[in-house]
This record gives sequence, C-alpha cells and structure tokens, in this order.
Amino acid sequence: MKVEELLTAAVERQAADIFLIPGMPFSYKIGSQILYQGDDKIFPEEMDRMITELYHVASDRSMEKVRVHGDDDFSFALPGVARFRANVFRQRGSLAAVIRVVNFELPDPEQLHLPRTIIDVAKMTRGMVLVTGPAGSGKSTTLACIIDEINRTRNAHVITLEDPIEFLHRHNRSVVTQREIGTDTESYVSGLRASLRQAPDVILLGEMRDFETIKTAMTAAETGHLVISTLHTVGAANTIDRIIDNFPPNQQQQIRVQLSMVMEAVISQQLIPTKDGGVVPAFEIMFFNNAIRNMVRESKIHQIDSVIATSQEEGMISMDTSLLKLYRQGMITRENAIIYSSNSELMAKKLDRV
Repeated sequence: MKVEELLTAAVERQAADIFLIPGMPFSYKIGSQILYQGDDKIFPEEMDRMITELYHVASDRSMEKVRVHGDDDFSFALPGVARFRANVFRQRGSLAAVIRVVNFELPDPEQLHLPRTIIDVAKMTRGMVLVTGPAGSGKSTTLACIIDEINRTRNAHVITLEDPIEFLHRHNRSVVTQREIGTDTESYVSGLRASLRQAPDVILLGEMRDFETIKTAMTAAETGHLVISTLHTVGAANTIDRIIDNFPPNQQQQIRVQLSMVMEAVISQQLIPTKDGGVVPAFEIMFFNNAIRNMVRESKIHQIDSVIATSQEEGMISMDTSLLKLYRQGMITRENAIIYSSNSELMAKKLDRV
C-alpha cells in the first residue's frame, strides 16, 4: 500500500496514531487499542521504501537528520485529508515511524470533555500556566483549545513555539504567529528570547525541556505576559517538584519564590480507556491561591494535594476525584480507575464505598 493511501485510510477509520515498525503489519491506534491492518509483516527493505515515500509526501523533506542523528520529528499535511505529526527513527538498525493524525479542524472542547474551567484559562492575561501529563495524553489538543478560545475572544498577539507545529490557527480577533523549532527558529530558548521583542500578549511553548527554557519562560511570565507550556509530569505537586529539581540546589529557594509569584495554574491530564474501547480524559486542576503560593514558597509541596481536594468551589479537582466521577458515570472500569489513580489503595477503598 502507498503511504498516501495508508494515511487517508487512517483518517477515514478515525485512527489517532499509525505505526510503521519492521517485523509487524502496519497498525492503527483507534481509541485505546492498537489494531493490525492485515497479516503481512513489513520487512526492513519495504519499510525503507515507505519511509522514503513519507518524506516525499512531506514536501520532499531531507532525510539527513534521521540518517545522522537517528530520529526526526516533523509535521506535514495531505490537502483535503488531515495534518500529520511524524516521528521517524532507527530501531535495531532499520527505519521505523509513528505518525499522529491531526485533523485540520480545531478540536471542539465539549466533544473532548474539557471542563469549562480549563477553557477559561484563556481569560488570564499574565503569569504561567502548565498543561502536564505523559506523552500522548492530549496536552497539545488542550493547548490548541485554549489558544483557539483566546483567538476567538481576545484582541491579542499570540506567539506559539512548537516542535513541530500541529494545529494551524487562522487569525481571528487575535494575531497568531506560529514558529516551528528547527525551521523558523533554532531552539525554544532562542525563539522565546526573540518573542519578547515581538510585542507578545500570549506565548505558547510546546515544551519546557531544560532549566534554561524554564528560566527564560519564568522571566517572560514575570514581565507581564501569559506563558502557556507543557511538562511530562502527572499531578500538580509533582510538576512543581520537577521544575524546582531542574535547578542547582543553591538556586532552588529563589526559584520557589519566583514560582509562587508567576504560576497561575497547573492542569494535569491522562487519557483513560473507556468501557467501549475509546478514551476519555481525566484531569487534575490546580489554581494558585494564597495557600498554595505559601506552600510553594515554604517548600511544603506535599501539602498541596489536600488544598486541591478541599477547593472545589475555586474550580480545582484532584486526579482521583476526576477518576471517581468517570467511574460513577459508568465510563471507565474499576480496574482502570485504580491503575490511573495517584493512590491505588485509597482509590480502591473509595470505589468500595461507591
């Protein structure tokens, strides 16, 4: 099968990911399941041909990066079909690829079960907001929904720095400038520093990968911009710890003070398999009130979970409460509620009471 046909079929079947791995049939991830498409295994020679064809479809992109470094991340579009985010890499000496399907249309928050409190982040005008979760948990989609809400409701300059660009935003009430790392700017840090001279109101960072990026992002948030970014952490308290741990010990107290001043919200999310074979998001949402700011400043991060649990009237929710709600609605199994919880023993006891 030609690569274009394979990509088109994936969109028609509403697949989220396409797996091209030597030694197995090509596969689609539909909902929470990876499904083989046929029985014929793809061998390395055939895979090399398909990967070369993939680069041709992606506007004849050079294969130099994957040949030299062993992996390459890029996005491309098939007119009238969809956009795709591809990661091509070497494994056991041969080429392989995982391709994410990104629809042309921006996602609908209601269909994605995004709480209104998350979309209301678009009303914030300064500070830092982090959307966290493991790889493939829908962070990019949540960010796209927030940026789209800003674009529809505010007159602002939004700058996005992404690697690669996934969702395309047309200028609406806002001006949306989208820059791709490696193509439009050298790195997140250089792009972020340049953005401060481009009259931004909102800056979206695809990922905070190192302490230099985190430090520059915090400076941008301190100077009156809204900075939105992601981290690969699960749980609001874990996110704060991860940021602080990126810095040398002699700087950590200063970073705690800075964080307590600039952070506005942490949204942590996971995609949970549903009973019908799909997926549904579960969220932990933390807004920085005075109590949480003091805990961050005084290094009492372990107390944050109790504040989240008792602050539902402020729009906060813990991951375990979110999972419990999905279980009560009959959307997820008891087993998955326990697996994805932050405290499996406590969750089991809560489920027993339900």
